[in-house]
Amino acid sequence: MTDLLRRNIPRRGDTVAVDGRVLYLTEDPKHIRSQLAGEDLNWDPSIALRNDISTDEITPGWVCFHHDETLGEFPYVGLTAGDETPIGRGDVKGGKFAISVSGKRRGKGSSREHSPYAEMVAGIQLVVAENIERIYNQNCINLGILTSTDFKVIDRLQRDESIPLSEFTAGMDDTTRQIVEHGGLFNFNVARLQGKVVVAPVETGMRGMTLAEKIFARHMVTDLSQDAVGVPAVQPGDSGFVRTDLRFSHEYVTPMASIFYETMVGPDVPVREKDSVLFFRDHLTFLEMAMTPARIKMGLLDVANQLAVKQEAFSKAQGIRLYGETERGGSEAICHSKVLESYALPGQLIIGSDSHTPHSGAVGCLAFGVGTTAIFNSWVTQDTMVRVPENVRVEVRGRCRPGVTAKDIILDILRQPYVKDGHAIGKVVEYCGEAIEALNVDERATLTNMAAEVGAFTGIIRPDEKTVEYLMHWRKMDRATAQSLLEGLYSDDDATWDHEIILDANHIQPMVALPGDPGNGVPLSDLADDIKIDIAYGGSCTAGKIEDMDMYARVLQAGLDAGLTVHPDVTFWIQFGSQEVRDYCLREGYLDLFDAAGAKVIEPSCGACINAGPGVSDNRDQVTVSAINRNFPGRSGPGQMYLASPLTVAASALTGVITPFEGDDEVEEGAFA
Repeated sequence: MTDLLRRNIPRRGDTVAVDGRVLYLTEDPKHIRSQLAGEDLNWDPSIALRNDISTDEITPGWVCFHHDETLGEFPYVGLTAGDETPIGRGDVKGGKFAISVSGKRRGKGSSREHSPYAEMVAGIQLVVAENIERIYNQNCINLGILTSTDFKVIDRLQRDESIPLSEFTAGMDDTTRQIVEHGGLFNFNVARLQGKVVVAPVETGMRGMTLAEKIFARHMVTDLSQDAVGVPAVQPGDSGFVRTDLRFSHEYVTPMASIFYETMVGPDVPVREKDSVLFFRDHLTFLEMAMTPARIKMGLLDVANQLAVKQEAFSKAQGIRLYGETERGGSEAICHSKVLESYALPGQLIIGSDSHTPHSGAVGCLAFGVGTTAIFNSWVTQDTMVRVPENVRVEVRGRCRPGVTAKDIILDILRQPYVKDGHAIGKVVEYCGEAIEALNVDERATLTNMAAEVGAFTGIIRPDEKTVEYLMHWRKMDRATAQSLLEGLYSDDDATWDHEIILDANHIQPMVALPGDPGNGVPLSDLADDIKIDIAYGGSCTAGKIEDMDMYARVLQAGLDAGLTVHPDVTFWIQFGSQEVRDYCLREGYLDLFDAAGAKVIEPSCGACINAGPGVSDNRDQVTVSAINRNFPGRSGPGQMYLASPLTVAASALTGVITPFEGDDEVEEGAFA
C-alpha cells in the first residue's frame, strides 16, 4: 500500500473533445447496418432509438467469459433490432465509434461491468441516452466513461467543439464530480488515501428518515484515516463513502477485479479486512451442459473455466473464503442465497458484484449491487461511494388471495407506469403494508431481489418478528439477541418519500410477464389463448429458496393426487439455491416427490438464469415459463420466456400450458385452472 501513497495521480483536462464517430442504436436494423458500413446517420427524433438496452445485450453472458481487453471486440453483439442482431465481433472497434446513443433505460439488468469496459476498450468515450440505469451509469463513471442525457452535446462534439467538463458533471454531487475529474474511482481513491482530495462532510441536521437513510447514516465514513464512521442524519443527495459490513463477488467478476488489484495495488498487498470478504463459484458450474458445440469449438469453455482458476488462486493468495463446487457438481450456494441465509443482519450494509444483491434487504439489510471497479476499490478501503438516493414507498394493502405470491406482487409492481417508465431508477424501494407483513422472509426476498428489475438502488423491508424467527432458525440466535438487532430500524412517520405506490392486494391476480422484459406483466386471466410450453424452470436466487420448494412440492403433490405428472412435452427443472435448501428438501421428502412427479432436480447454481446450465432453450421456437427474475432477449437461450410464480411454473409443468394454481391447503378439483 506504500506505493499507492507515493503515486502521482493525473486529472482530466477542463474540456472534453471526442475523436470518433457516433453510433446510434436504433430500432430499425438497417440504420445500424449502414453505420457499420461506414455511413454516418443523420439522426433526428423521427428515427426511433432502442429503449431498454440491457447489459445482457451489450455483453451477453458468453462474452463475459473474457475478462481483459478482448472484451473490446464484443460490445452490442447481443443487441436486438427488429428480428436481427446486427452487430458482430469487432464491428464497433472497427467502425471507430466514440459516442454511443440510445433511448430510455440504458444499461438495465445485470451489474456486469464487462459491458461499459467492453465499450471503453472498443473506443467508446461517451454514452448518451434519455435515462441511464444506476449501476451501469456508476460503472461508466468508475471506469472513466462520460455519460449524458443531453442529446445536444452530440452535434457540438461532432462540430469539434470542446465542451467544458463541468457540463458533464453539472448536477452531480461533489464526490461523483471529483471521481469524474480524476478519470475514475481508483485514481480518486488513491488521491483520497494520500489526503489530496477532500470528501465534503455530511452536515444534514436531524430529520425524519427512512429505514434506508438510517442505515446510510450509521455507515457514513467521516474520517478514512481514523476509521471514523457515522453521522446523525442524511438526506437524498448527500454523498460520500459508506463502510461495508460485507463484500462479495462471484467468478464472473472476481478475476477482473483481482487483475485490477494486482496490477494497480500489488499482488502481495493484503485485502483490507479479508474476513468480511466472500467469493462464490456459483455462476458457471454447469456451463458445459448449456454451451453450444459451436462456442465450445471457439474455445469459450476453456476461457470460461479460467475464471474459476483465477478466482481460486486469488482466494488462496489472500486467504479469503470461497464457496466453491461440490462433489455432486454445482455450487455450495448461489451467492445471494448464502448471504441471506448465513451472513446478512438487520441494519448492515452489504455490497455485492451482482444486481440482485438487494436479496438480503428481506431482513432489513441495506444491500446493493456494484461493479467490478467498486468491488476492487472496496478491497483497498473497505468502503464504497454512494449518493444517498431518494426513496419510494410501495404499500400493498389488505391480504392476497389464495394462489397469489410475492412473484405476482412484484410483476404487478413492475407494470406500474411509474416503474415501467423508469422513474424508480436509482431509488430505494421500501415495501410495506399488510400483505408484505404477511409474507415470510423467503417470499420477502423475492420482492427485494427483484428491486433490480425495478431499476432501483435497492429494495428493503422493515425487520419484524418474522425476521427474528428467521435469524433464530438460520443463525441459531436466541430471541433476545435477534430482537436487539431491530432497534431503530423503521421509517419515521415524518420521513420523506419521493413517490408512493399503493396497491390493493385483493386486486392482484396470478401474473405472467410476457417475453422480452419483466415489466411486460399481465394477469394470467388476460391471456386469450393457451400458451403451450416446452420448458418449466424453478430455481435461481429468486426462486430456489425453501418457501419456493414448498410451493413446487405443494403443486406436484396435488398433481399426483389428481393423477397428473409432468406433461410429456415438458421438461421441468427445479434448482436449489443452496445446499441447505437441498438438505431441507431431502428431510421433507421432496426429492422423492419431485422424482415421482417427473421433475428433474439440479444442484445449486445460477444455471439457466444466465444461459449457463440445464433449463436453457436451444432454439427460437421453444417456450419457457420460469420463476427467475429476468426474461430479457437471449437471457436464458434464444427461445421465448414467460416469467411467473413458482406455483404457476409447477402447475404449467403438469398441464403443458401456462396455468395458474388456484388450490388451497386442501386441494380440490379445479386446482389447475
